[in-house]
Amino acid sequence: MRKLAIYHLETLLWIARLGTFRAAAERLNTTQPAISARVREIESQLGVEIFRREGRGVVLTARGRQLVQDCEPLLAGFERALMQAGDYAGATGVVRLGAGEIAASSVLPGFVGEVAGDLPGVTLEIELDLTARMLQQLLAGTRDMVFLAGPVASPGVRAQPIGAVSLRWLASPQVVAGGGFAEPLPVWSVGAHSPIHRVLQDTLAGGLPCRSVNICNNVQTMIGIVAAGAGAGLFPATMVRAAMADGRLVEVLPSPAQTIPFEAAIRAGEQDPLILELFRRAGGLEIS
Repeated sequence: MRKLAIYHLETLLWIARLGTFRAAAERLNTTQPAISARVREIESQLGVEIFRREGRGVVLTARGRQLVQDCEPLLAGFERALMQAGDYAGATGVVRLGAGEIAASSVLPGFVGEVAGDLPGVTLEIELDLTARMLQQLLAGTRDMVFLAGPVASPGVRAQPIGAVSLRWLASPQVVAGGGFAEPLPVWSVGAHSPIHRVLQDTLAGGLPCRSVNICNNVQTMIGIVAAGAGAGLFPATMVRAAMADGRLVEVLPSPAQTIPFEAAIRAGEQDPLILELFRRAGGLEIS
């Protein structure tokens, strides 16, 4: 009978976290048959059933839950000790990041560059998405760390601030020269999911003359639309500096007092030392 090894425990923990053998295989860069074989070896060695199939997924048995609870801090401590001994230089693995468009265009490139330089054995998978979906993915274990508009209020999430973004009401020089909001203008906004849209709605509620509220889920595209003279828009300052500097967009209203806070977030119970190290590094970022 084979002895249990570290990779058996790692397999156990990732199946428990992700809920399927397939997802664990993808996370561990192996095959589903290999994962199944490891589970059989664990159960054969211990003489107990660890997982029970339910539909397309698996759930832990009572004995399995206890095993995960006991082994997770041990495995995390072992990996952390090895990484710290080498100052994380030998860290390896795939870390899945999520980011919204604003974070992706500001702090993410520098963060990724730092990780690539300091931790060459780490592979990053980056996906751009909406805040609500990123939170769902984080809690489901399909994203390891996300950069999103806050504040995040979830008991399953641990977050830290990485700055705040101010907003600008902008239009093309031609629209402003024509009187701006002296007559109702079409207004452009990112989707209702965004806190930017909520600030826009507050401004409209104050009596701003508006012909229509148009939605665009991509800020760069919205910059082009508004610069072409199709009304005015509320933009994150960090993404319109170039367009303001070259004169494509100019201020059409005073900037709102509200700013949009941003946070880096991981699961509250995260124990993977590599993810915790990246989260620590993310705390030094400053979006503005």
